[in-house]
Amino acid sequence: MEHVAIMNKSWNLVERVLLGEKTIESRWYQTKRSPWNNIKIGDTVYFKNSGEPVTVKTYVKRVIQYSNLTPNKIKSILHEYSLNDEICIKDIPNFFNLVKDKEYCILIALEKPIRIKPFNIDKKGFGNMSAWICMEDVKKIKIN
Repeated sequence: MEHVAIMNKSWNLVERVLLGEKTIESRWYQTKRSPWNNIKIGDTVYFKNSGEPVTVKTYVKRVIQYSNLTPNKIKSILHEYSLNDEICIKDIPNFFNLVKDKEYCILIALEKPIRIKPFNIDKKGFGNMSAWICMEDVKKIKIN
């Protein structure tokens, strides 16, 4: 399976993935959404900043899914994975306020990040606000 992760440009996380600083991508949801139960070890994840082309490719090293989250569980997850800055969250208290009411968390450990020739994607059929896209082959949504 292949995936496209769309990142908030202002957080500068795509570059940190490329540099190997961000080794875990976290996704926090109120309901089960992609990539929940759709991602596994060995899958390919492409990264792009919102409004920009895809520029980075990585592989999935490990996946951890949490459900039935509580504020205490969330604090514990954030503490554990921010000790070595694996998830690259600068302001943990502020981030906690953003995710404190989420029910689900997916942690995706990444490996072998490389810069790739930039390409754009067509998100038609995935929803304009979709921040994670799962498909068999990224070529199906690649437009250049």
